[in-house]
Amino acid sequence: MTTYLAGDSAAPFQPTGTHLSGAGTPDAAAPVARRPVGEAAQAATQAAPVAAGEHARPAGETVRPADDAGSPFATIETAIAEIAAGRPVVVVDDEDRENEGDLIFAAEAATPELLAFMIRHTAGVVCVPLDPAEVDRLELDQMVPQNTDRMRTAFTVTVDARTGVTTGISAADRARTIRLLADPTTEPGDLTRPGHIFPLRAREGGVLRRPGHTEAAVDLARLAGLRPAGAICEIVNDDGTMARLPELTVFAREHNLALISIEALIDYRRRTEKQVERLAEAQIPTRYGLFQAVGFRDTRDGIEHIALVRGDLGAGENVLVRVHSECLTGDVFGSRRCDCGNQLDASLRAVATEGRGVVLYVRGHEGRGIGLLDKLRAYQLQDIGHDTVDANLALGLPADAREYGTGAQMLLDLGVRSLRLLTNNPTKRVGLERHGLRVVEQIGLPVAHTPENLRYLTTKRDRMGHELPGLPLAVGADEAVASAHETNHWSKTGPTGVDWSGRACEEAR
Repeated sequence: MTTYLAGDSAAPFQPTGTHLSGAGTPDAAAPVARRPVGEAAQAATQAAPVAAGEHARPAGETVRPADDAGSPFATIETAIAEIAAGRPVVVVDDEDRENEGDLIFAAEAATPELLAFMIRHTAGVVCVPLDPAEVDRLELDQMVPQNTDRMRTAFTVTVDARTGVTTGISAADRARTIRLLADPTTEPGDLTRPGHIFPLRAREGGVLRRPGHTEAAVDLARLAGLRPAGAICEIVNDDGTMARLPELTVFAREHNLALISIEALIDYRRRTEKQVERLAEAQIPTRYGLFQAVGFRDTRDGIEHIALVRGDLGAGENVLVRVHSECLTGDVFGSRRCDCGNQLDASLRAVATEGRGVVLYVRGHEGRGIGLLDKLRAYQLQDIGHDTVDANLALGLPADAREYGTGAQMLLDLGVRSLRLLTNNPTKRVGLERHGLRVVEQIGLPVAHTPENLRYLTTKRDRMGHELPGLPLAVGADEAVASAHETNHWSKTGPTGVDWSGRACEEAR
């Protein structure tokens, strides 16, 4: 069935200001005035899809910046109101990620004028992030079976509208295709493949699970009361270089657009939504003493998690914490292919010795997030020569699919605000910090390598950035055996006085 959407003849979007120069210097940059939000913004976030003629901002009206007069950023409430009104916003991520800014608007608000503005000021590859359920409903297969993109951006096959377009590349044609993707009555047959629009599959849970522009676009549309679909593209300077925060600040001011960060959107959702629920508590005596077990359930996917708490966390400052990814083979069966069981034991011992801390056991992280059966398939490939990274990639799976938003929310629910993190993985630290926690110290766990896990550990060090001192630089069979015999025990005192006492062979039995 072919659908024709309301809004095809919407009034032009009318941004203000001049075009951004390559150096990021405007011809004239007027100060941004404040605009009250209050009840008007609250109503806007619950607005129905934007009607024709509502794209243009009233003359002289400007976007309200953040409460801090010195900040270039608008509030998230302002951005939601802008999206609800059919206007674009500028969204930036952090320097440790893409360090880019995207122009984003609700997909159902797409007009030829908005697309023309987007194409003029961006790299031109217009993408449409969609809720996973919509991707499945529209039968949008992934673009490639093996996604090796650095950010794991989930591109699907490209599409065009089947009718109502010419070549599919014009601003009007692309606007129609984008609106079609947002329409709940669109059927798979209403789209041709390939095309000129790039749909993206957003992660369940949005920016709380993956802090990307894809998820930010879907979150903003949903928060604005619109269909969970957006249009995004990276903003560039006139010379084709990527616009960074200084240039993006000027661009947003010139064109009277709200500028927000993904970090602020994460914080907003964390403050206003509860993604995990605490359902059960009981005491569990362990070989390391008594822990309070707190059971959580993720409200999005139903996965159950557990936190083992020792002592009084008090104000939640400087808490010793281990965020441990589920590993059935290592934690339960004592597999020597990995060091997971040893890390779990060392963490429980360290928290017990400290007398105060938390060990989170995060389920759904089996095999760095690929699942138990796919982990076994990856083991098969490792047995014929692949390393742990290439085995995952050969299966069309990411090297590491874990996200730490759920763990962060559990810690926040427990009252943890700052922590000393037990990990050898810097990515885990970054993941928790992105979700509002302050990591005051990263404490490396002792490494006990064996002939069976030495290649696995050196791959994590060399290809995934894990901090694993003491491993040999080369991995030959003889070296693996000799090195393992030399270092098959842990010192009794670890970094910052944490007690690691015990022998690896005993703990990995």
